[in-house]
Parts: sequence; structure tokens; C-alpha cells
Amino acid sequence: MIALILPLFGLAAATITPARGQSIVDYILTDPLTGLAIGGMDPVSYFTEAAPLPGKPEYEWTWQGAPWLFATEANRDVFKAHPEIYSPQYGGHGAMGMSRGFVSDADPLIFVLHKQRLFFFYSASNREAFMLAPDAAASRGIANWERLSKSLSTR
Repeated sequence: MIALILPLFGLAAATITPARGQSIVDYILTDPLTGLAIGGMDPVSYFTEAAPLPGKPEYEWTWQGAPWLFATEANRDVFKAHPEIYSPQYGGHGAMGMSRGFVSDADPLIFVLHKQRLFFFYSASNREAFMLAPDAAASRGIANWERLSKSLSTR
């Protein structure tokens, strides 16, 4: 009996095509609970304030498939005009992880501005490692981002 049924399973398995995997990591780092880019922080405020400011829902704008919040209407308008300047490098993913060749989470409160670019880090020790040779780490990160970002979800 088994000899008669077993070949049938083989035919069924041969007709099943494997599913293509979809990235569960977004191109822009978003908060897993709110879905907000960079945890709802105002990206422009990193450049203009002593400390980053939380954004407000009334100043929301969607860019790269993620909702971004801003502390003021002016900050939102500045970002709309030049998102490539004010958005964090590597979509907000951890800069040291990217430099090492992998995509990692990051904390928007652990950051550094280097050569007028915003970098986020998973931990303070990652930020310290980056700052030992920031130009080299950023260069490696750019090369790795070009390769790794192609597999990330844009929603």
C-alpha cells in the first residue's frame, strides 16, 4: 500500500514551487509599534537643535514609504525640499553594522553628525567604534548600503 501512495507524494512535491522570500526589514528604519520613521523623531532637528526633538502628528509627511514626523511645519517643509540631506544615512539603520556589512537596528537617540551627515547606532559602543575612524567606516557603509539596501522592503 505504501509503495502505491509514496510515488504520489513525489509528484505533488515536484509541482510545488518554493515561495520567494520578502524582506521583513524596511528600507527606512521604523518603530515596530508605531510604524514611524526614526521612532517619530524630527530629522531636521538633529541639525538645528542642541538635542533632537520628537515630531508631532500634525506635521507628518510620507517619504520612502514611511511616515516621518516633524516638530514644526518649517522643519517639514525643509525636509520635503531636501530629504537626502536631512534623512539619516543607510535609512536610519545602524552605521557601524552597515560598515561591517550587515543591516542592524539603531536607536535614534544614539547618533553623530559627521561631515553634515546623520548616522544612527545600535549602541554607544558602536558609536565609539565608528568615531575611531569615521571616514573609513562611512565609506565601507556606503559600499555595503548599495548592496544590502536592494533586498530591503519599501512597503
